[in-house]
Formats: sequence, C-alpha cells, structure tokens
Amino acid sequence: MTPEGSARLLVKITAGAEDPERCAQAFTVAAAAVASGIDVSLWLTGESAWLALPGRAQAFDLAGSAPLDALLATILEVGAVTLCVQCAERRGIAAEDLLPGVRIKGATAFVEEAVAPLTQALVY
Repeated sequence: MTPEGSARLLVKITAGAEDPERCAQAFTVAAAAVASGIDVSLWLTGESAWLALPGRAQAFDLAGSAPLDALLATILEVGAVTLCVQCAERRGIAAEDLLPGVRIKGATAFVEEAVAPLTQALVY
C-alpha cells in the first residue's frame, strides 16, 4: 500500500494487441512511474486481459517499444496488477491461469483505488 501522503498512479488499459501503440504506451507509463518510485496499480481490462496470461506479453511486439514482458515484470516487482473480473469471465480466464502476482478484482475495487487521496488515474 501507499504510505500516507505518497502519490499513486492508477493506470487502466482497455486495449491489447488490436491497438498495440495504446497498449504499449500504458505499460511504458506504468513502468516509468515504478522506476521513478511511484506506487502503481495497473488494471487490465478489455482485450488487455489476455496479457495477464503466461506468454502473452512475450508474444506482443511493437517496433520501437520496450518488450512488454519486461515492462510487466517491472510493474509486478513493486506495483499491483489487477485483471477486471468481468473481462476475465467473458474470456474464460480463471485465477489459476494468471501470471504470478496478478489478481482479479471488480469495479468496486477499481473505484476505491481511483478515488483514494493523492491518486492520479489514467485510462488508455
């Protein structure tokens, strides 16, 4: 959790391989924030839900972008990565299918994070 008085960045990704630039930009911003010492919570929604599965981030390729699996690993090291429960259910993704460290939560948890003091939310 974020220490009292510390800034937090909440990044929600709604795009996956079908919109690679938007997807990669969200991961890049989240990883840059982690590298800067900012507490980060990354939410995978829509088609980005697939990136919570082993091997999917490694298969993502965008010229000029850092490898998505490396960015995700950076975020998972000290940040939180959450998969939208409805997005997981619609795609038949279960908790046991996920990369280690990825959790599944719903809209209530997202809203709680988004309205927390000192939180800046970005949606890609």
